[in-house]
Amino acid sequence: MTDKDKYKALFSNPNWDYETLEAADEVIGRIGREYLKLKTYPNQIEIVTSEQMLDAYALTGLPTSYPHWKFGKDFVLNQNNYTKGRMGLSYELVINSNPCISYNMENNSTCMMLLVIAHACQGHNAFFANNYMFLDWTSADSIVDYMVFAREYILKCEEEFGEEEVEKVLDACHALMNHAVDKYKKPSKVSAKAENERLKKLTSIKRENYNELWRTLPAAADLPEPGSKEEQRFPKEPEENILYFIEKYAPALPVWKREIIRIVRKVAQYFYPQGATKVMNEGFATFTHYHIINKMFEDGYVSDGFMLEFIKSHSGVLYQPEYNSKYYSGLNPYTLGFNIFMDIKRICQEPTAEDKQWFPNLIGKDWLEQVHYVMENFRDDSFILQYLSPKVMRDMRLFTIVDNELESSYEIGAIHNERGYKKVREQLSNQYDRSVHVPNIQVTKVDLHQTSKLYLTHTIQNDRRLDAETARTTLKHIRHLWGFPVELHSKNKLGINESTFDIK
Repeated sequence: MTDKDKYKALFSNPNWDYETLEAADEVIGRIGREYLKLKTYPNQIEIVTSEQMLDAYALTGLPTSYPHWKFGKDFVLNQNNYTKGRMGLSYELVINSNPCISYNMENNSTCMMLLVIAHACQGHNAFFANNYMFLDWTSADSIVDYMVFAREYILKCEEEFGEEEVEKVLDACHALMNHAVDKYKKPSKVSAKAENERLKKLTSIKRENYNELWRTLPAAADLPEPGSKEEQRFPKEPEENILYFIEKYAPALPVWKREIIRIVRKVAQYFYPQGATKVMNEGFATFTHYHIINKMFEDGYVSDGFMLEFIKSHSGVLYQPEYNSKYYSGLNPYTLGFNIFMDIKRICQEPTAEDKQWFPNLIGKDWLEQVHYVMENFRDDSFILQYLSPKVMRDMRLFTIVDNELESSYEIGAIHNERGYKKVREQLSNQYDRSVHVPNIQVTKVDLHQTSKLYLTHTIQNDRRLDAETARTTLKHIRHLWGFPVELHSKNKLGINESTFDIK
């Protein structure tokens, strides 16, 4: 019996064992390296029960995290929905770490195990290891150790300062996580060891209310006059990362609260690329498993029966409900991403006259090199804006609808013509742009001399204004952390103030 026959016998058995998984990881990994030229982190495959998968859901995939009521609440909600049949569980869950940890459900069939190993351990793993968003904004090498450090630190804080007090800080920080991200400057890489060493230095300072702010000020004789232009320049440039600013400059914040704020914003930064690359990440992983499994079939590793089960599962992953279906919840990211990656391959190999007009730089190029280039250098909004083709728009029947609340009927905003294609692509790209969904709020001023009031400025974009109740609730969380009054000005693109929210 040849090696291929041995593998085929293992993979044809619907009931897997650990020998099967080892063989699958070896074959799939080799095909990923040699056929698709994938560069990945080492894999750590965990076989989990449904309850363990629910636990991983609650912690957003991380193997450990600090204690907070939200994680327990999410676990109970998901468990109730799962036991009552209102939700299913993923076949796998994978996180951006080195080694790359993949949770696979124990009740998966052999075919499904191979599919998720190809999907997660090769597709997602390669995306984490090569896409610029993950390389520049996260640290896969240290995230697990850092979360162990975070858990131990917050448990110590609960023991010393009380669970209720720590919970209030965490609640406020979690409410501000969308405003705890550096979008334009690369964050420094941190490790648990470095954080522990830094904490030892801080704890040697026996002052509970250590004030970092005064170190930024000039000597008393050189202080700017209250109300002068010099005073209004602190901070010199607007700061987008609100939690970072509070951590560094809150006048009366204890050291332990600063550290909790730091932990939460580091976690927020870790998840930032995942929200910006959902379509690309799932599309590339689906593209990867599709090619690897088909290559295994071509090379004689799997049987016809295996492929029938695979095709059914693969089709289910790509299922896109109609707009009027009760199951419709927007575009399926697996479908959109997979279709665009497959279309890039098609344009490189078999371009049409339309493709030559829209994508001249792809014509005649090596499809694998182009797929790798796209996977490494784009995020969802730029990926769609650059590579969504008229063919994919036609295949997915995409068009735009204008919903004006002042009108009694809808208006079709873009159809399948040259102008319409461009408009559809631009508007769909905007839907995946983070700035459309997260208000642009920045720290613009601090009253250093009198009230220590923190001034924030919201810039109205795409005619989207702040909800008054949500704005006030958010300001209360900022006020709790900052410790002094907070004021928010919402301005239009002309710089004219349209509304003011004040928490004293």
